[in-house]
Amino acid sequence: MPARAKYGALVLTLPLLVLIPGVVSAQSGVQVVPNEAAHRVDVTVDGKPFTSYIWPTTLKKPVLYPIRTATGTLVTRGYPLEPRKGERVDHPHHVGLWFNHGDVNGLDFWNNSDAIPADRKDKMGTIVHQKIVDAKSGAGQGELTVESEWHKPDGSTLLRERTRFVFRADGTSRSIDRITTLTALGERVVFNDNKEGVIGMRVTRALEQPATQPDVFTDASGKASATKVLDNTGVTGQYTSSEGLTGDAVWGTRGRWTMLTGTVESEAITLVMLDHPSNPGFPTYWHARGYGLFAANPMGEKVFTDGKKELNVTIEPGKSIEFRHRILILSGQVAADAVERQYRAFTGS
Repeated sequence: MPARAKYGALVLTLPLLVLIPGVVSAQSGVQVVPNEAAHRVDVTVDGKPFTSYIWPTTLKKPVLYPIRTATGTLVTRGYPLEPRKGERVDHPHHVGLWFNHGDVNGLDFWNNSDAIPADRKDKMGTIVHQKIVDAKSGAGQGELTVESEWHKPDGSTLLRERTRFVFRADGTSRSIDRITTLTALGERVVFNDNKEGVIGMRVTRALEQPATQPDVFTDASGKASATKVLDNTGVTGQYTSSEGLTGDAVWGTRGRWTMLTGTVESEAITLVMLDHPSNPGFPTYWHARGYGLFAANPMGEKVFTDGKKELNVTIEPGKSIEFRHRILILSGQVAADAVERQYRAFTGS
């Protein structure tokens, strides 16, 4: 990868993602380029990679992978597609940024991967990309609309999904809107209360929170290697929620947004996930784990409240529900009040 300049730590207090009108050349602006033969749509900013929408046969759902900052720094984990030295080797279904759930009419869409043993495959659901509906490029914004189907183990379709991605960029920030509409087809569909859901992102090792428990990591050759002493060198992540909670205290609590801050390759980075008031179960619960899983799940109340509450979301045949989220990928240290302003801009509040 070509050498790239690094932005120093910034405290962002002004509105982000301001678009400046200008002439868009073939390599400028946000380019959204389908390559159906390769099972991918590449998103670039001024000719440099931002992310890709991919649906390889090795995955059980389409994902955005990898995701980069404005300077090109990777914020998503490479394993299992492209293992890097020092990464955890766990949860092979955690790839890039995805959307699914752990119990839909009794089927597990969240945990499905090629690692699932044969005797469990009849309990797993698969999300299968169907078509690219539209792809648009622009000066400061690009869009991608796709359709997928949520399949039962026998290949029949439980849900139809239409998702619109909006990709925005400026000199120090990137953002992704994911607007997902799910339509039930021939039967009632129930998203049963389950902690595994719904929009998730697996981050690079440097954005994990420091820990002490030994685990299995990739070695210099990319192979899995058990370690007895956990090396936290360069591991700098910390969660902060809209309610002021930090670190491990964020897990299982509700909030309008949560941010994950840290330093990757000397670049201060802030990742933010915003929940929209129109979403079922708003404000969402945060399935934010120190080992690098950053997820928002409104339909996990039973676990997150120790059984005090429960939320099962039903879609009747022919009816739909919509989920709307925004992901911010920011260069710099971002103050909570600046994130709150971004949240208000997202929600129009």
